[in-house]
Amino acid sequence: MRRSLLVPVILLSVAIPAAPAGLNDTGVTFCGAYPSGNNSPCLGTEPSGQDAGYGRDVAVGEGKLARAGYGQAGFDFTKIGNNGTPLPANAVLGTATNQWACTMDNVTGLVWELKASDGGLRDKNWTYSWYNSASPDGYSGTVSGGACKQAGRCDTEKFVADVNTLELCGHADWRMPSAKELESIVILGAAYPAIDVAYFPNSLPAQYWSGVAVPYYGPYAWSVSYADGGAYDVARSQLHAVRLVRGP
Repeated sequence: MRRSLLVPVILLSVAIPAAPAGLNDTGVTFCGAYPSGNNSPCLGTEPSGQDAGYGRDVAVGEGKLARAGYGQAGFDFTKIGNNGTPLPANAVLGTATNQWACTMDNVTGLVWELKASDGGLRDKNWTYSWYNSASPDGYSGTVSGGACKQAGRCDTEKFVADVNTLELCGHADWRMPSAKELESIVILGAAYPAIDVAYFPNSLPAQYWSGVAVPYYGPYAWSVSYADGGAYDVARSQLHAVRLVRGP
């Protein structure tokens, strides 16, 4: 069920992350011109006050805002290697030390796990049930309900532990993201998937778990769909994808 996020939430992580360094724009670069449809690029004849006329997206498009990296619309991403070092924009995805494995968002300061397509630990097709043995609301979720590389390890808590054992991109402090963090890389000007696939390859138009419980709504947690960019409250027994994050 899709619901508004304008309600109190419980962040179910060991430590509540600090506020992001900045906020991304929406990625909407077209203007609505009802009843004739959308214009891309905007013609200037559409109704005023539209998203495409404000923020990072338009500033980058007009060459008025410098970026450390690259990305669709006003997003600013840098590729990070398996050893944790920044890579050039033409770096390729892989498991070698100098190959691409994570993506840093230069606006928010968050570093994101990338999915693979090799049948390994981080394969894009694996699914997980939501589980947190220390959940403060009394609903731990479902142990290993998904389908993943190793039987018995297919829930969110175990996936976090397994990626941290791996020390992906040189770090062992990976965690479940909040719903707002997952939304920060949504591109509302795209769909199926609603994300920059140039910097988040192997992304599915599917729901990705957050580590945030839905308060006053029983054993439910928030997920964010990269089919349409929406946030959904779903039972913790459901099976969804996971993308881990680290940073502020």
